[in-house]
Amino acid sequence: MIFNILSEFQDGITTITINRPTKLNALNRDTINELHRAFKAADKDKETRVIIVTGSGEKAFVAGADISEFSNFDESKGAKLAAKGHELLFDFVENLSTPVIAAVNGFALGGGLELAMACHFRVASENAKMGLPEVSLGVIPGYGGTQRLPQLVGKGRAMEMIMTAGMITAEQALNYGLVNHVVPQSELLTFCGGIANRIKKNSPKAIGEAIKSVNAGFKSGVNGYKKEIKGFGKCFGTEDFTEGTTAFLEKRKAEFTGN
Repeated sequence: MIFNILSEFQDGITTITINRPTKLNALNRDTINELHRAFKAADKDKETRVIIVTGSGEKAFVAGADISEFSNFDESKGAKLAAKGHELLFDFVENLSTPVIAAVNGFALGGGLELAMACHFRVASENAKMGLPEVSLGVIPGYGGTQRLPQLVGKGRAMEMIMTAGMITAEQALNYGLVNHVVPQSELLTFCGGIANRIKKNSPKAIGEAIKSVNAGFKSGVNGYKKEIKGFGKCFGTEDFTEGTTAFLEKRKAEFTGN
């Protein structure tokens, strides 16, 4: 049974809400497993064209990992914890073919910011604060933070954020390129829904291939250009391509099926 998250579908959009408000939506083992199942189900659902992930309440998106679960781990257990997290959630979300928008509605710290960065892009509420405080606990970010943050904000800013363990405001995050938009908290989900509605008008097949191609450019040993060429070619074998080009020539709106 699912206790720590809520999943709601409406008009082609699945909204996944991390629902541990008394713990500021901190990620524990159960929550990571439940998020994995929810993301997997939404990605497999043909009706879901966009996924939005957010936190419950007005204080936090995800205020970090549940430290009590691993405070007594040794080196081996620590490494396994990180590897399992990557597999189940962080790498998993990044590589979904369904677009994932992080609606950052408050504190996004540690594993919370790492989850937001694993999403395909981020929108923050004005009260949001973001940071990777792990070095203040004697550890480093272990769920992709040392890799994704430099990709998004540059090496120097990432180094400063990680070394100081400090938080940045939503406006700083916008200036850094860490988030795409900053809006009032009361408008956050509506704003994300507006973007999702624009996305879902387009070909799911093409979007899935675009995600793979963009991600490939950030993976060591992978030629992003070759991935793009392959994905471009694959699109020509889809019903979405036939519908898209036919609709354009017939001067009508395309009705994509994701096939």
